[in-house]
Amino acid sequence: MAESASDPNTICAHVFVLGRVQGVGYRASTWDTATLLKLSGWVRNLRDGRVEAIFEGPRDRVEEMLRWCHQGPPTALVDQVLVEYKPPEHHKGFQVIH
Repeated sequence: MAESASDPNTICAHVFVLGRVQGVGYRASTWDTATLLKLSGWVRNLRDGRVEAIFEGPRDRVEEMLRWCHQGPPTALVDQVLVEYKPPEHHKGFQVIH
C-alpha cells in the first residue's frame, strides 16, 4: 500500500515518456515496477505515441521509478522522459488506464 497522503515525504511526479514506448509492454512493465515499489498513481498511452504517468509515494521510491522510466522494458526505446513535480493527488493503488 502507498504511504499516507499526509506524509511530508510523499511526492507526486507527472511524467511523459517519448520514444518507441507503445506496443512494447511499457504500461504493463510500469505497473509491475510501480507496484513493486508500492507507489500509487496511473499510466496510460496517449494518441501522439507518448506514455503519460503519475507516480506518488516516498521521494526515494519515486526517484527509483523515474530512473526505470528512462530505460523501460527491454523492447522499448526511450528518447526522453519529461517530469513535472506537483502536489500529491492522493491516488489509491496503481492503475493502467486503457
